Amino acid sequence: MRAETGAFSEYLTRIGRALDQHLEGERSDPVTTIEEWKPRFTGSLPERGVGAAAVVAELESGLIPNGPRMSESGFWGFITTGPTTIPAVAQAAALVAAPQRYTINAFNLLEELSLDWLGDLCGLSSGMKGLYSSGGSTANLVALGAARQWAFEQIGVDPSARAFGDRATAIYASTEVHHTVQRSAGVLGLGRAAVRVIPTDDRQRMEVGALQASLKRDRSEGVLPVAVVGTCGTTNTGAIDPLRPIGELAAELGVWFHVDGAYGLPGILDERIAARFDGLGLADSVIVDPHKWLAAPVGVAATFVRDRTILHRAFTQEPAEYLEGSFAEDGDVEVSMDSLGVPFGDFGVELSSPSRGVIVWSILLEQGREGVRERIRRDNDFARHVADRATRHPRLESLTEPELSIACIRYSIQGVDDLNELNARLLRRLVRTTPFLPSATVVHGAFAIRPCFINPRTTWADVDGFVDAVVAIGDELTDR
Repeated sequence: MRAETGAFSEYLTRIGRALDQHLEGERSDPVTTIEEWKPRFTGSLPERGVGAAAVVAELESGLIPNGPRMSESGFWGFITTGPTTIPAVAQAAALVAAPQRYTINAFNLLEELSLDWLGDLCGLSSGMKGLYSSGGSTANLVALGAARQWAFEQIGVDPSARAFGDRATAIYASTEVHHTVQRSAGVLGLGRAAVRVIPTDDRQRMEVGALQASLKRDRSEGVLPVAVVGTCGTTNTGAIDPLRPIGELAAELGVWFHVDGAYGLPGILDERIAARFDGLGLADSVIVDPHKWLAAPVGVAATFVRDRTILHRAFTQEPAEYLEGSFAEDGDVEVSMDSLGVPFGDFGVELSSPSRGVIVWSILLEQGREGVRERIRRDNDFARHVADRATRHPRLESLTEPELSIACIRYSIQGVDDLNELNARLLRRLVRTTPFLPSATVVHGAFAIRPCFINPRTTWADVDGFVDAVVAIGDELTDR
């Protein structure tokens, strides 16, 4: 059976209809268990293919109804969500019309234009440039790779061109930093143990005094500081580190200042908390993930740096005749295949890469700055509302004061020996029996039920229904 190479309108129409029906009916359909659908997806590799129409039919009836529940309006567990319509359509267009981001073409130009728009949206200076990658893990790796390159260049070493020996190094980040920072340190040859974990205050924000002490102690012992990482919106509670004092300290000591804004950076659009982002302009590198709060399809993150040439020095794979040698050398560009375009493959760890800029461009073109701001404000309001209801309810407790769109609450009554165990059981029942799908974290030793509101399909009815369900399940579990 040969692969189908056309008929996009027929098959995409069928899939689009199935997706519409799925989204319209998901709240009324009962949740199916794994045992109900798993047998359908077992067996051996077929010798003869079933053909395009049969595969699409299986997508319609078998896979779409039994995917993860991330597009449901009550899904608040991960800091990713089901995409909105337009970026999903834009991604589908790019998959066929521009399967790679390279050569001079309309999609390639949108890689750069959309990065400029995204940086503008998030309050970055116009001089910061970068590239897209698959997610925050890779975005942090690229940023810290730039930091490593810069730090070693200051002592006359090119760490990407040759081994850099056994020089002790350190990256400084809070206890709340995303664990991709430790992984990046490992991949970059610095070692996960090189990450200095700085304590936080009672609102989960980095303690600048402790950071200063750690930096000065390491300097006195001959350790090379590679980067200080500040976080705009921690994944546990949405806390925002004090960026200005961190950035000023880094500048004073000559250390690269990286800001991880993968989740929270778009929060700068909410004017009520914009002051919390003061000091962002001091950053040498910044990341933000459009597949988080902007509801792009998963697989879209951006790294920005002050000087993109340092990315080239850190990540270039060196020229290849089959690639660079295939294009015009005189700069005379008339058609797409006359030029590779911006050499994004030399700025990060991916050579082959889909066109991601069109996805971000489509989101910002559709909604504009005001549309995105409205979403950010609404989601922040959802978190504040949950925290307020928990504070006022006699059997609920808010464990944090939300800065962004994450709330952390728990069911709490006198006479229960282990509130952590009770709330863990409550969460399991909640996600198995209701439409509400938060996750959990721990705040100052207390197990917290943690909704993160970035889902564009969430309504006020969902938010209140969630709080009501927590109370109802907690009452059942304690026989109230």
